[in-house]
Amino acid sequence: MSYIRNVELSDAEVLVEIYRPYVENTTISFECETPSVDEFRSRIENISKKYPYIVMLDDDEIVGYAYAGRFKGRKAYDWCVETTIYVREDKKGGGYGKKLYLELEKRLKKQNILNMYACIAYTDNVDEHLTNNSMQFHEHMGFRLIGTFKKCGYKFDKWYDMIWMEKFIGEHKVNPDAVTRPEI
Repeated sequence: MSYIRNVELSDAEVLVEIYRPYVENTTISFECETPSVDEFRSRIENISKKYPYIVMLDDDEIVGYAYAGRFKGRKAYDWCVETTIYVREDKKGGGYGKKLYLELEKRLKKQNILNMYACIAYTDNVDEHLTNNSMQFHEHMGFRLIGTFKKCGYKFDKWYDMIWMEKFIGEHKVNPDAVTRPEI
């Protein structure tokens, strides 16, 4: 049986192992070195203070995670977040990513977040390090392309593009409701 719960600091080691192949073998992440468990634990702690950070379990084993982080450091951006999602390589295509993103969106709406953004590596020429599956997944989840940064990430001796995708999840009204803390 699969279910979603809030991340725990003790999950860091498993999450690093889910993230590792994305760093070491792909350009899905532009990070070039896999973070240590301590670094990952610190990231979890900082992000989850203000935003949802969730994990998906199947048969009590973590198969993926998703979180939202601050979009920019200025007050006017408070209603915007950048989203991140990773599913264990051997579990891709099992619907876990969709379930994680739907739950993340639900939690963000409760916090009065209005805009979800995704920063995604992109290529015109698919290779062994990058397909455009992430862009297609985000389109399927209701995101739309809003910008392309050409040749902005260099990894594996090749330049890759980065695209930004956006999804509105709330009404943009005058005097929007204040952003709240995530439910624990």
